[in-house]
Amino acid sequence: MSTLDMNTLLSRLLEKVADINAEADIIANQDKAFSLKADKGELGEYKVTSSQQLGLRLIKDGRVGIAYSESLDEAALDAMLQDALDASRFAKVDADQAIRVADSQLNTDCAEIHQPDRTPVEEKIALALRLEADMLALPDVTGAPYNSLFEGESRLWLANSLGTLCQHSEFSVGCYTSALVEREGRQSMHYQGQYGRRFDELDSRTLIEQVYAVAEGLLMGDPVPSGRYSALFSTNCLASLFGCFQSALSGKWAQQGINPWRNKVGQSVASRWLTLESRVYMPGGMNIKAFDGEGAPSTDLLLIGEGELKTLLHNSVTAHHFGIQSNGAASRSARSALDVSPRHLVFGTGPHSETEVQTGEYLELVKLDGLHSGADAVSGDFSFGASGFLCRDGVRIAPVRGITVAGNFYRLLGELEAVGDLLHHDDGKGFYAPLIRFGGLNIAGK
Repeated sequence: MSTLDMNTLLSRLLEKVADINAEADIIANQDKAFSLKADKGELGEYKVTSSQQLGLRLIKDGRVGIAYSESLDEAALDAMLQDALDASRFAKVDADQAIRVADSQLNTDCAEIHQPDRTPVEEKIALALRLEADMLALPDVTGAPYNSLFEGESRLWLANSLGTLCQHSEFSVGCYTSALVEREGRQSMHYQGQYGRRFDELDSRTLIEQVYAVAEGLLMGDPVPSGRYSALFSTNCLASLFGCFQSALSGKWAQQGINPWRNKVGQSVASRWLTLESRVYMPGGMNIKAFDGEGAPSTDLLLIGEGELKTLLHNSVTAHHFGIQSNGAASRSARSALDVSPRHLVFGTGPHSETEVQTGEYLELVKLDGLHSGADAVSGDFSFGASGFLCRDGVRIAPVRGITVAGNFYRLLGELEAVGDLLHHDDGKGFYAPLIRFGGLNIAGK
């Protein structure tokens, strides 16, 4: 469907919403995806898919109803509208709910995120096959069961009853691979991915080396003695750990009364070395977007400054509840209710060189297991299986496996021993942090 046709469809649907004395916002998506997987030296998957969906958040008499449709014909959209209206009748009245973003006409004007792809499919197939073949050629690798090349193109429209019409489009590409290493009756496995905006950004050799280094390096690992250890998390692990407790930044959780930081804005919640921002743009970032889930402009937000909680993430509903301004952090898909989320989470660099961060003895944790089942976002308590390396002065001296890492996340943020001066990103390029050395982690080992 062309942009003109989609705009006409959205306008017509909003007119029908007005006819029943309601208001609404609508999100429409059109997505194309392509993926390849290798299996025993041949292509095990060659998949091309496309999809579309349109989601309606309808508000009538202070009650919200949500419905979506994967068909865009008139009968399906009429049925979706009726479903949303029926759902609203059973919802409780919520005075905070309203359509508030008026006349927003934002488009994500960033050529970086939607670059033409003219790569021959033969090159893509060759990379997919290399992800498996080159891994299997390495010493002691007996399997590479998870490997893929994938790409996706998406277009999004957001419109509402107050004249808002925003548009966004992007293209992304990625790949991942895995290694199963076996030696002397032991096994070790690791997998990892890469993401980018162009095919030529993918570096299969580096990815294979990184995956193999972890799997092979951990193979002969054993538990360390139980005790309290200083620890560094790999950027991927730190992103995963923070993701378990990211709701502490949520205005929606605060509105619901379950956010442990709901009354802490303006107070210290972390070490003075910790600064955290939500940034709209990061070079090469994968979360670049001009507007939020309601059509309000995306803005850079200082969430934590020198350990002090500066603000929570708010949409128009949570902001109205607390009597403040929304800060452009609304989040919603075509199928979901209104929520909040950051753009790129960026921890500020600190006063220490990476050599200083890595001085002395510490654990470098590169794998965490059982994350969400072992984390309580309200209390902050966590207990995860973990693997990594015992290090001294930046040198790995022994692989470590079979340990459990436990602590309290909110206390951990106040127990920073050092913060590095260089920024690193996770594989998904949505999370950025320097090396951060935490103190006082409880390790259950041998």
